[in-house]
Amino acid sequence: MERKNVHRLSFADREIILIGTAHVSRESAELVERIIDEEKPDTVCVELCTSRYDAIRQKDSWENTDIFKVIKEKRTSQLLAQLLMASFQKKLAEKFGINPGEEMRRAIMKAEAIGADVVLADRDIRTTMTRTWRTMKFFSKIRLMGEILLSLFYSDDITEEEVEKLKEHDALELALQTFGKKVPEVKRTLIDERDTHLAYKIFRAPGSKVVAVVGAGHVPGILRQIGNEIDISPVLAIPPRGIFGRLFGWGITVGVVALIAAGFYNSGAEASLNMIKWWFAVNGILAGTGALIVFAHPLTVAASVAAAPFTSLNPLVAAGWVAGLVEVSLRKPQVKDFIDLRDDIATFRGFRHNKITRILLLVVFVNLGSAAGTFVAIPLMMRFLHI
Repeated sequence: MERKNVHRLSFADREIILIGTAHVSRESAELVERIIDEEKPDTVCVELCTSRYDAIRQKDSWENTDIFKVIKEKRTSQLLAQLLMASFQKKLAEKFGINPGEEMRRAIMKAEAIGADVVLADRDIRTTMTRTWRTMKFFSKIRLMGEILLSLFYSDDITEEEVEKLKEHDALELALQTFGKKVPEVKRTLIDERDTHLAYKIFRAPGSKVVAVVGAGHVPGILRQIGNEIDISPVLAIPPRGIFGRLFGWGITVGVVALIAAGFYNSGAEASLNMIKWWFAVNGILAGTGALIVFAHPLTVAASVAAAPFTSLNPLVAAGWVAGLVEVSLRKPQVKDFIDLRDDIATFRGFRHNKITRILLLVVFVNLGSAAGTFVAIPLMMRFLHI
């Protein structure tokens, strides 16, 4: 029987067998095992980086997460995005009775069984997430989070046969192109750049016969690039934080202070005082609302309300970070939260009640509330200029 998702590539005295898989497909996992058994390769390449490899081999890896460190290093959005994507895969996996990434796990086990080398061919997930986030525009970030949040409400009305169809070359390419039109920065960093990295690592893997196991979505990009001269450094570089974002943040600070000063100059102290009241009220209420949405501790809600008017004037600090640190100190995650994390990420209720994911959602929603408060408050303050 023809194996549509298996590609044999010859380079001089080397052969590379590229397998495109669906990450939650039982048939894909079994295909990987059969091919490694039949081919007995010198090397097996898998679409994993070191941290994802460790997560597969060490099922309690989440228990080592330092939530304080995540908040202080401003990585809450990245971690939340990873968990939401894992939630989507877990829902599919539970329906089909197979763990996400099972084909990678089986590829590693088979490689070890036959004494083959294992090459982790994917780019580090932290590099991928950081490059994705820093190259995205503000509204693209909002759209991305919205798209991923929809995975919490994903319908179960899908068959395994439909997932298997995702391995069809043209259909999957079309799906990626469609999503790429919505958020082009995501497709470039999550798919295209990783195609380049995977092609580079697979081609340079040791041995005369190599089996490479990758998601079907990466196969077209790998086939276009493998064997070519590739400069890998651009896709490994971490882009600096955008200068526009920094200038915009401080511009808000200068603008609000100037607005209050203009109110005093044009309309007197009462106008300035009213502006300040509106600034505090709107920022505080909307940030506090963000905390209430995720059922934060009452003291965390109060901290969000108190911090937002000040953090909105300081681009170096965010109200969500303050709220997150307060919530961690009041409701410190227990071992049970880490143990239950894999199950809790599968439902919105679980996301909301698990202390870890609730803290991550808290940071995001309070930051969104504070940002909204800034843009709502400024027009309201301008009413007191009486120009």
